[in-house]
Amino acid sequence: MTSAPRPYERTDAVLATMHGKERVIAPLLERALGLRVAATTNVDTDRFGTFSRDVERTGSQLDAARAKIAAAFAAAPDVNVALASEGSFGPHPQIPFVPLGRELVVMRDRVSGLELIGHYAGLSTNFGHAVVTDLAGASAFAERARFPGHGVIVMGCVDQQPAPRRALIKDIDAWAELQRAIEEVITICGAAFVETDMRAHRNPTRMRTIKRATLDLVRRFRSPCPICARPGFAITKRLSGLPCSWCGGPTLALKADVYSCEGCGYREERAVKAATADPGQCGECNP
Repeated sequence: MTSAPRPYERTDAVLATMHGKERVIAPLLERALGLRVAATTNVDTDRFGTFSRDVERTGSQLDAARAKIAAAFAAAPDVNVALASEGSFGPHPQIPFVPLGRELVVMRDRVSGLELIGHYAGLSTNFGHAVVTDLAGASAFAERARFPGHGVIVMGCVDQQPAPRRALIKDIDAWAELQRAIEEVITICGAAFVETDMRAHRNPTRMRTIKRATLDLVRRFRSPCPICARPGFAITKRLSGLPCSWCGGPTLALKADVYSCEGCGYREERAVKAATADPGQCGECNP
């Protein structure tokens, strides 16, 4: 990573975070791009949404990251490069009972107008929750969540749903603290909603996915458009329809990747190496 040119050599950048994300983002971007990344000290990123639901996120995951960047620029008017990370966690859209984590790391240069977005999506997450009515149930969930190395949040519960306005306890670091939190919330609500703490500084697994998204951002920076040389010439769409090896009809298998440039609009399709697809992916041969 260090042999490539570093276009931002000794350039200051600001990262909108309250949760220690600079620990994985800053070293990577300094080695790869020369950026000297420092975390913001006066931006409350929780106002753009919290995993604990006490502040709802408005807009999309990318909208929240961009709002954080705008706040970082406002707080650091002399800095021309800002970054933000935003995660999203929930059920996998195709695999039942499996959680999916999505991470974005966004960089914006307000002089050139360049915006790059690093992505990661995968099963590398401990995201989960449980409704419990006693300490034993809470302890079993906490063990599965890898507590206390990974944090958990305890909140109120109404009709089996989270109710953070009834009760909300974060930053639980020890089993004795977890016991007190569970007892307190069960006393108030009759049950407690216990969830993994997805804030980066309380979730080492998530911190690793932020690192992966940062690496993707670097890869995108190092992929210039063949027409205008703008960084970020990357896959923006995947096309299915690879011909079936039996009948020749289109299948669900990937046929080509579409690379696009947001600067000049150049678009290029790159076919996959395979010429045909397995009949198992064909709606005609394997209905």
